[in-house]
Amino acid sequence: MSRKLLATAVVVALGGVVFAADLKSGPQSGDRVPGPFHPLNINGEYAGKKNCLYCQAGDDPTVAIFARTADDAVLQKLISTLDAITEKNAKADMYSFVVFCSDEQKLEPKLKDIAEKAKLKKVVLAIESAEGPEKYGISKDADVTVVIYKDRTVVANHSFAKGKLTEKDTEKVVADIAKMMK
Repeated sequence: MSRKLLATAVVVALGGVVFAADLKSGPQSGDRVPGPFHPLNINGEYAGKKNCLYCQAGDDPTVAIFARTADDAVLQKLISTLDAITEKNAKADMYSFVVFCSDEQKLEPKLKDIAEKAKLKKVVLAIESAEGPEKYGISKDADVTVVIYKDRTVVANHSFAKGKLTEKDTEKVVADIAKMMK
């Protein structure tokens, strides 16, 4: 009896906590990518316009990141790394984008500044509503969701709660990108 009460107390005490291993956000490995959506593009060919990044990517190898905040230094480093990887894999038509799921009014100038400071050449930054693209299932508990796909089928997914994305995690993301590009 006391073990059941203790277990119940632990579950209740941890009720609002989401563990990284339990956090599922976005389409998972083996899933088809849900389809078109039209976020406001901040940089790239369609800067200042709503454009379908899913459509732009087509069947090419793609890394799609869905993020809730732009202030995370580890995320900014990942974006810069992703830009270099995408540029390196230009012959394979690799495509990459980061969609910020937020209703923050001052986000657009902040993202323009990030794109300029990082001198992004390939990665497109965009803004979508706080819920994220319909049908993509971006968890409200996920601060960063990385969906790596090819031929519109997910090959890897990495999801992180607020403040949980680390340098070591970015290495795992980069490793999964390298696997996709083989």
